[in-house]
Amino acid sequence: MSTIAKTALPLPVTVLTGFLGSGKTTLLSHILRDPAFARTAVIINEFGEVGLDHDLLEQTREELVLLANGCVCCTVRGDLLATLKRLADEGAVHDIDRVVLETTGLADPAPILHTLMAEPSIRDQFRFDRLITTVDAVNGADTLHRHEAARHQAALADRLVLTKTDLCTPEQRQELEGWLEALNPGAPLYPAFQGQIAPDVLFGGATSHEASDSDQWIARAASHEHHGEHHDDHAHHHDDGIRSYAVVLDEPVSWGGFESWLNVMTAMRGPDLLRVKGLVQVREHPDRPVVIHGVQHVFHPPRILDAWPSDDRRTRLVFITRGIDPDDIEATLAVFANRHA
Repeated sequence: MSTIAKTALPLPVTVLTGFLGSGKTTLLSHILRDPAFARTAVIINEFGEVGLDHDLLEQTREELVLLANGCVCCTVRGDLLATLKRLADEGAVHDIDRVVLETTGLADPAPILHTLMAEPSIRDQFRFDRLITTVDAVNGADTLHRHEAARHQAALADRLVLTKTDLCTPEQRQELEGWLEALNPGAPLYPAFQGQIAPDVLFGGATSHEASDSDQWIARAASHEHHGEHHDDHAHHHDDGIRSYAVVLDEPVSWGGFESWLNVMTAMRGPDLLRVKGLVQVREHPDRPVVIHGVQHVFHPPRILDAWPSDDRRTRLVFITRGIDPDDIEATLAVFANRHA
């Protein structure tokens, strides 16, 4: 049985994505059998591959489905925002602990994250928690090679779940893990056996925009790419130029300069900033880091922490970008960081 804690408003929204046939519906069906997830609202895109197992579902009306374990399931016929507002207006937010949104296999999750991170009308009721991406261990490497949407799903993930591990060869798994490490070295990779994984592994721990999660994400990325170096072992696969890299600044930056740089980057290259995450040491309060987390041109409001989560107090940023040279990131940031001193 899971030990996921109950939560108050705003409710956490977890986005579950993965390419066609990657096993996300099987994974979700398994998770929802856990009693700890009885108070979960599940939103499923109407163009999804196959609905949840019929023995789990019981139709109650056109767009709302009551699962056998008590979950409320909404089939998305309009946009996500309207669906969330409906949950809020009907008072469902007081009867549930979390929301899980399962996307279609062909969906780029970025617009969904934009809605959850930036829409003021739902901010009091819902907050983006994390993005979980399922990847098929048998066909995953070929899927990533052929489909841009699959690469985006992997690159934006907070957690990666490797499915069908009992069916793949060691060579297939090794190739896929190399792909995923190159696309998103900051995201932990968890194997699922026959679609099953402990819910605590995926839903426990810090959320995507908390300091401890950012610190762990940065540490994993840094272990893949050392300070001052850019490793491109798998760059030849990424015909759309998706790259991940870490930037470390040894000296504190001017917050005004950093904010100006971020505004310029999002204005000029927003669609290509697939994800930016990190901790910034600013001159104005060097003992209190600022947490940065954004997807393309949409960023969470910066959060100033009371203290650093570890002994490393340098600015550490992880970028997952498309067609942006890491040297350009570092050069422009160095210029802006010294402004407004």
